[in-house]
Amino acid sequence: MRQSQTAVLERNTTLTGEFATEPYEAAWAGEARWFVQVLDRSTEDAELTLTTQVSPDGLTWCDHDGGVHRTEGELTTWAVREFGQWLRVRGEVTPAGAQVKVRLYLAVKS
Repeated sequence: MRQSQTAVLERNTTLTGEFATEPYEAAWAGEARWFVQVLDRSTEDAELTLTTQVSPDGLTWCDHDGGVHRTEGELTTWAVREFGQWLRVRGEVTPAGAQVKVRLYLAVKS
């Protein structure tokens, strides 16, 4: 039987500039899916750019080969496979001074 778990990494969090989420250990999982729900934008042109990062130890990070994702609409999602031990999201809110309020979920399963 497959195992699954969903973690809420950011809840009603206002993001600005460059940021990274807390790391999440998912060594037992074979696949993962990010869900980013945009709750509010400070301006209409506020854009949120996101990249999955991976780590062997939860301390040093590099970008996963999955590419860059931009939030479009209320909910954005993308899958991640072959990620190793630890996961997090690195991102940036543009233009300078703009803010985006989000909920960020990570769903993992074996």
